[in-house]
Amino acid sequence: MWILKVAVIRSIFRQWLIAVSIGLFVAGGVQAQTSPQASQEIKGLLDFVERSECKFVRNGSEYPGPEARAHLEKKLDYLEGKNLVRSAEDFIDLAATKSSMSGKAYQVRCATGVQPASTWLKTELQRQRQRH
Repeated sequence: MWILKVAVIRSIFRQWLIAVSIGLFVAGGVQAQTSPQASQEIKGLLDFVERSECKFVRNGSEYPGPEARAHLEKKLDYLEGKNLVRSAEDFIDLAATKSSMSGKAYQVRCATGVQPASTWLKTELQRQRQRH
């Protein structure tokens, strides 16, 4: 009886292992790819952040444009390494909306007031798209 149970468990484990392996193989073939247009839009957003007079508020601290850009570029590099960015919206939603560590939303403090960074960047993205 004991040998039969071990054989059944091994069989189930083998089937599970094969299913997981196939799933990983299939998932590995479906990777996000940033299009040239999306890359150009993301670069435009990063340039906008860097040149802005607004302060980027992250976890309660304010950062000038060049520091905000450097931080967002690090997050973008990580996300692109995981093939998670396909569009400028993905960049905004995954890298520029909230802290990955604390979960706190990023904000932008401008002369006109404070607003969520995601709103600020999505507005700029729309402006850039209308220009082109």
